[in-house]
Amino acid sequence: MNYLAHLHLGGQRPGQLLGSLYGDFVKGRLQGQFAPEVEAAIQLHRRIDVFTDRHPLVDASLARFSTTRRRYAGIVLDVFFDHCLARDWKQYAAQPLEQFTADVYRVLTLEQQLPERLAKIAPHMVANDWLGSYREFEVLEQVLRGISRRLTKPEELAGAMQELRRLYEPLSEDFRLFYPQLQDFAENSQAQKI
Repeated sequence: MNYLAHLHLGGQRPGQLLGSLYGDFVKGRLQGQFAPEVEAAIQLHRRIDVFTDRHPLVDASLARFSTTRRRYAGIVLDVFFDHCLARDWKQYAAQPLEQFTADVYRVLTLEQQLPERLAKIAPHMVANDWLGSYREFEVLEQVLRGISRRLTKPEELAGAMQELRRLYEPLSEDFRLFYPQLQDFAENSQAQKI
């Protein structure tokens, strides 16, 4: 799962939103460096990643990709699943996407101590409405281009958009089957921590 899904699944309080994002930027053991609510959201983020990586529907989705893209298929799928979530937001959330993203951006803007890499991208995320823009399929090309700049073999992402166009319907169906299961997992994980 990518940013939007983690934010959606991690809880709506400011600390939960921050921790849901921090999960991609904070590595290693958590030893009280953040507020308990933030650390709990980081832990949930990590559990969501493990659940997703081990799920048979996700394995089936990854197997749809060509072998030339298989190494980075997980990254492409994460981005595509955020597109599916943004596109079909009303099916999964009561709050409008625009209101949700505005809340996230407000929390990010007010936080003074973001992890270093997140601090660098947060202003761009807010200014360019990264989360809401996932609704538009063509935006994924720009997202994947940005990701490829951080990879050791960026050429392996070349052609990913053509493959996503070809796989659009089957991957969308995979998402429709998988995401409610992931929502249940996240809700149950949070309930067990209370």
